[in-house]
Amino acid sequence: MMADPNVKPSVDELWRRFEKHLQRAVEVIAEGIDFHMKYAHKVRLELVLDILCYGPIEKGLDISHPGSVEYYNFGVDGAALATVADSFAAIEQRIEKEHRLTWQELLRHLDNDFKDAEDVRLMLRNIPRYGRGGTRADEWAVRISQTFTRLIKEKPTPAGFNMIPGLFSWASMVSMGETLGATPNGRHARAPISQGANPDPGFMSGVGAPTAMAMAIASVECGYGNPAPLQLDMDPALARGEEGLAKIEALIRGHFALGGTEISMNVINKRQILEAHKDPSKYPDLIVRVTGFSAYFASLSPELRQLVVDRIIAQ
Repeated sequence: MMADPNVKPSVDELWRRFEKHLQRAVEVIAEGIDFHMKYAHKVRLELVLDILCYGPIEKGLDISHPGSVEYYNFGVDGAALATVADSFAAIEQRIEKEHRLTWQELLRHLDNDFKDAEDVRLMLRNIPRYGRGGTRADEWAVRISQTFTRLIKEKPTPAGFNMIPGLFSWASMVSMGETLGATPNGRHARAPISQGANPDPGFMSGVGAPTAMAMAIASVECGYGNPAPLQLDMDPALARGEEGLAKIEALIRGHFALGGTEISMNVINKRQILEAHKDPSKYPDLIVRVTGFSAYFASLSPELRQLVVDRIIAQ
């Protein structure tokens, strides 16, 4: 967009190009699924599925062959929702509404990873972010999720396999971030991307943050069964007494009532996680919920340990 002298930079034009690139990404994923399934029976027979599903034995086909079963679904997971939504909101607010930055200046700062421009980075980061509720970033997150869902569900792969959209980054926040330059939400180059459908840590402080996050994630669920998990980290003090338990129960029930699909939860105090982060060997039995799985804290890579700590400290 910036390299084309015939195009005037705008958020609308950026969105148009973003959607075009997203559509192409979905097409490549579909092609990749078909390529994988074409050769899967030669390198990895799905023996358990072949036995348990109706079709493979009756038709003499491995389940990887098109037509072997009536339904064969592939989950296609989107990641970095908060990174993208907050970036669109930051551009919209700081460039188009407030005119505190130009498109050319933004491009320069992104290319230089905000070198000698910490004030600009913080200005972009300190906007009403996704997760707070009622923000432009929240609206962008819903729009991104709906567009992603539509593109995934428009048609199956060329070979006929069904794709189901979800928002889940597994444990790839670090590795994905390492390949990505600086982003307009104030994220440094090679820093981790945001986790799944969760807001970025620190999106909101004080009372109400867990409720706001639960409502935000429910609002971006894709709606086809592939989840957008809520990663919830709480201090044990919140669960003390009947009143504390009632509040947590209300949060959980409320999230699912709004359309939530999955909750991954840590109940751990900040002091303990900081001490474990300082010397993991002193806490060999400490288990934490990383994302869609639990693991011994000491067994995690330093990067994943830092992600877990940042998330817990922020909440």
